[in-house]
Amino acid sequence: MSSKTHSSNNIAHARRTVQQLRIEASIERIKVSKASADLMSYCSQHARNDPLLMGIPASDNPFKDKKPCTIL
Repeated sequence: MSSKTHSSNNIAHARRTVQQLRIEASIERIKVSKASADLMSYCSQHARNDPLLMGIPASDNPFKDKKPCTIL
């Protein structure tokens, strides 16, 4: 009985694996060169809105020091 249960578990696991592989095989894929070109285009178009590239205006910066440290 134990081998029958083990066998049915293996069959169920194999079916799940096959189903997952079918799902992955049906995913539409694009070439890496196309994906990288699209990514570079997106980054170029949105660079002016990126605070890491353009910086944050001092008036909008919530982390700006309000006053210098008086201890030092």
